[in-house]
Amino acid sequence: MEQMPPVYTLKNECQDCYKCVRKCPIKAIKILNSSASIINDRCITCGHCVTICPTGAKHFRNDINKVKTLIQQEKKVFVSLAPSWSGISDLSASQITALLKKLGFYVVSETALGAQEVSVQTANIIKNSDSKLHISSACPTIVDFIRYYHPQFSKNIVPIASPALTHAKMLKEHYGNDISVVFIGPCIAKKNESDRNNDLISASLTFEELKLWLKESFININDFKEDIKEQFVPFNAYEGSLYPIEGGMNETIKKAGIDKNIQLLSISSIEFFEKALNSLDVNSLKEKLFIEALACSGGCINGPVKATKKSSLSVSSNILYRTKERSEIPKTATTVVSLEYKEESKIQQEPTIEQINLAMKMIGKHSESDELNCGGCGYSSCRDLAKALIYNEAEPSMCVSFMRKTAMKKASAMLRSMPSCAVIADRNLDILEANKAFMKMFCPDIYETIQDENVICGVNLKRILDFYGLFEDVLKYGKDIHKEHYYLKDKIYDISIFVIEQDNIIGAIISDITKSEINKEKIVTKAQEVIDRNISIVQDIACRLGEHMVETELLLNTIIEDFNTKENKDNK
Repeated sequence: MEQMPPVYTLKNECQDCYKCVRKCPIKAIKILNSSASIINDRCITCGHCVTICPTGAKHFRNDINKVKTLIQQEKKVFVSLAPSWSGISDLSASQITALLKKLGFYVVSETALGAQEVSVQTANIIKNSDSKLHISSACPTIVDFIRYYHPQFSKNIVPIASPALTHAKMLKEHYGNDISVVFIGPCIAKKNESDRNNDLISASLTFEELKLWLKESFININDFKEDIKEQFVPFNAYEGSLYPIEGGMNETIKKAGIDKNIQLLSISSIEFFEKALNSLDVNSLKEKLFIEALACSGGCINGPVKATKKSSLSVSSNILYRTKERSEIPKTATTVVSLEYKEESKIQQEPTIEQINLAMKMIGKHSESDELNCGGCGYSSCRDLAKALIYNEAEPSMCVSFMRKTAMKKASAMLRSMPSCAVIADRNLDILEANKAFMKMFCPDIYETIQDENVICGVNLKRILDFYGLFEDVLKYGKDIHKEHYYLKDKIYDISIFVIEQDNIIGAIISDITKSEINKEKIVTKAQEVIDRNISIVQDIACRLGEHMVETELLLNTIIEDFNTKENKDNK
C-alpha cells in the first residue's frame, strides 16, 4: 500500500483562495476545479501551506498509529527529541522523559547529541576541502530545495547526514540495531527524512501530534514531578542544543574549532536563501564560506508544527538558558553518517513565446497594458500564471481581473438584450447601470437625442421615477419586493426590485403591462358577452323544450284515458 505523503489537501475544505499558491516558495500547487492540491514530487515539505491555509484544508500526515504499532510490537522504541523542546516546553528533562515513557516509549535521548557530532565532522570537512562553498545538510527542506531547484549547488552540500539521522545511528551503535528510533520535533519535513531512511528512523512525529496523543490519552503534563531516575540517555547534550536557533550551528562549529579565515553565514527562510543563491558565482568567493541554511525564518524554533504560542524570543531565551557548555570538545566525531546529495532537478522546461502568448489570451491578456500583475491568482505576474496554465497547474478562473471583466461583459450583454427595463442603483439611488429599454421608457427625450444608456449613469432615480419610494423601502428593509400590478396615472407596471449588495446596491426589472392588461380586459368583456349570449340561447331552447314536453305529456295522458274507458265498456 502506497504511503500517504507528508502534506496533503482535504479537497472538500479547499475554497479557491489561492493563498497556498501565493505562499508556496516553489509553486508546488496544482489547481483543478478550483481546488488546490500539492504536487508531491516537487514539494519540499516546508509546511508553509499547512500554517497559512485559512480553512484548514492543508494537513500533515498523522503517524501516531504507526508509532503505537511499533510500541505494541514490544520493541524498544527510543525517542530522538529535537533540541527545540527546551525552548518550547516548561518541563524539565526528567519530567518530559517520564511523560514520554508514560506513552510507551522505552527511553528518551536528545537529537542534539547527533548535532554535536555533525558540527565536529562539518568543521573537519570544511578545513580539509578545496571547495570555496559549503552548505549545511541539517535541514531536509533546504537539502531538497537545492537538489530540486538549484541542483548546481548539490555538490556543495556537506556530505553527511542530518543531526537526526546521525543521532539515530549513534543510538543503534550504543543499544543495538534491533531498536526503533522515533524522532519528535517541530518539523514536517522530518517525515520525508524518516520515509527515505527507515533503517535509521522508523517514524517521525511533530510536536502537534505529541500534543494530540497526550490529549487522547488523557495525560496531564502537570502530573509529572521531578525524578532523578528519569534522565536522557546515554547522556545530556551540550552545545548541540543551540541548533534550533538561527546561527546555532555556526556557534557549535566555532566551539568545535575552525580556522578564523573561514566565513560562517546564517540564512533562515527559503526566500532569503534563494536570493543568496541566485547569480552566485562560487569562484568569485575570496575565502571559504559555510552557510548554515534553515527553511524556517528564525530557525527550527519557528517550525510549522511547533505546538506553542510562545514568542520566538522567549523560546530562544529558554534554549540559551538551558544550554550547557563542555569543558572540551572532541576534535573528531565518533559517529558519522556519510551521505552524498545527488541532483534531482524539478525545474520545468521554459515554454515558448508562442505558448505563453496563447495562454495569456486565455486570461484576456492581449497586450502588455492588460497585464496587471496584481498577484490575486497567487502568482507574482500574469506571465507566471500563463506558464502554470501551460503546465496544467492552473485554471483561467484564477485570474480575478479576467473573471471580473468576463462577468461584466456577460451581465452587460444580458442587460442590453433584455426587453424589459433594467436598472441598478446605489444606496443614494444614483444609477450605476441601466439598459436602453429603461432609458427609452423613462427618459424618452434623452433617448431620442442620444441613444446611449451610459449618459444617465449617475442620475438619481428620484428625478426619473415617481415610484422611487419602493426602492427606498428595499434599501431600508433589505427585502425584495414584487408589484405585479402597480397602477400609476394611466400606466400599469410589473415591478421587481431586489437586493444586490445589502444596504448598498439594488436592482430592478420593470415592465409596462398597460396594453396587455387592457387587451386582457377587452378579451374578458368579449368572452363574457359570448357567454351571456350563449346562456340566453340555451335558456330559450330549454324553455321551448319544456313547453313541447308539457303538450306531449297532455296528449299522451288523454290517449291513455280514452283507451282505458273503451276497455272498461267492452268488459261489461
